[in-house]
Amino acid sequence: MKLVRKNIDSKDGSGSVTLVAEEQEDMWHAYNLVLAGDSLKGSTIRRVVTESATGSTDKSSVRITLTIQVETVEFDTQACMLRVNGRNVQENKFVKMGGYHTLDLEMHKPFTISKESWDMIALDRIQQACDVAARADIAAILLEEGLATLCLVTSSMTLVRGRVEVNVPRKRKGSSGHEKGMKRFFEQCYQAILKSVDFNVVKVLIVASPGFYKEQLFDHMKQTAVQTDNKEFLQFLPKILLIHCSSGQKHALGEALADEGVQSRLEDTKFATEVRALAKFFEMLARDPDRAFYGFRHVQMAAEKGGVNTLLLSDDLFRANDVSTRRQYIALVENVKSLGGTVMIFSSLHTSGEQLKNLTGVAAILNFPLPDLEDEAEMLEEEEKRRVAALLEHPLDILDAMPEGGNRRLHHENDY
Repeated sequence: MKLVRKNIDSKDGSGSVTLVAEEQEDMWHAYNLVLAGDSLKGSTIRRVVTESATGSTDKSSVRITLTIQVETVEFDTQACMLRVNGRNVQENKFVKMGGYHTLDLEMHKPFTISKESWDMIALDRIQQACDVAARADIAAILLEEGLATLCLVTSSMTLVRGRVEVNVPRKRKGSSGHEKGMKRFFEQCYQAILKSVDFNVVKVLIVASPGFYKEQLFDHMKQTAVQTDNKEFLQFLPKILLIHCSSGQKHALGEALADEGVQSRLEDTKFATEVRALAKFFEMLARDPDRAFYGFRHVQMAAEKGGVNTLLLSDDLFRANDVSTRRQYIALVENVKSLGGTVMIFSSLHTSGEQLKNLTGVAAILNFPLPDLEDEAEMLEEEEKRRVAALLEHPLDILDAMPEGGNRRLHHENDY
């Protein structure tokens, strides 16, 4: 991502940022930056109907610059395309004020995001997106007999680039069907890698499987590359890592990335750090559960006691449409950072991010045990339930006690 212009008020955080997406991954960053209520200015194609003096009409497409107030944002994970829908908020001869339009953000064309308040999460996202050193492309092929999944892993996302499925006959005495089927399967895996992997960009290719399929695929690829004189692939061979995993499905990628050999090769990358942190959380949860908690209520209480060493959050939480929900997570981040804790925001497009999302999207490793935290959280929850039940049982008494002209709506906090 290229930062063209940044104009943000230091007092209230309002202002705008102009960016240019230089590669597909940048669209994912843009998706995490553009929220409902923001203003988005960008170039777009609009179909225009013009009428001549004789009454005949002519349809044409013109490129215009439009500014819309964002209502919905859609991201296509496979095509890495971002579509933003909203109402036009700036005079334009082709689109009336208040008229709906969809902006499809394009690569290499500037777009400007304006917000009433830029929070620290969004500003950190811009810094991360513009940091070229943070990139670390990895290719991984996960395989079992007759099934393989080819993935591309960047600092922010995991994309499935291909699947190979071959019906391999069972081993039978006196028949070569199984051997031929496996050879056909390995060849299709090799061709999928050649098609989808840029060997000038990718730092490592993980070949992972249960059993000996990984070694068999590696031998097949090496032998085929020698026979076809594929010098580019032969030069890439030292960057191939053979790793054990449980299956050829995408979910096994997390196992492969957690391998010590992979971690040592990629120890400084963002997602490798995330994998280690999540593994440490699960280890702590099993070994010393009073130092590992998940769920907003528990983690917030731990943070208020100054106990959070590492805060793990899913980026999904910061795309919530409800402003108050976003603010409570931002407040949690600020609190942990102010007390010297580490904050890690996981991409929901990584396997580690998917695992964290299954744990409510928020977890924490603590500096010290908090054995009473679970009981305190349960007591607080029961107290809130009783309070809400009382309000629902005697609503008129509560309304009569309210001052005239006051807000007479009943509220209760969400149960996280």
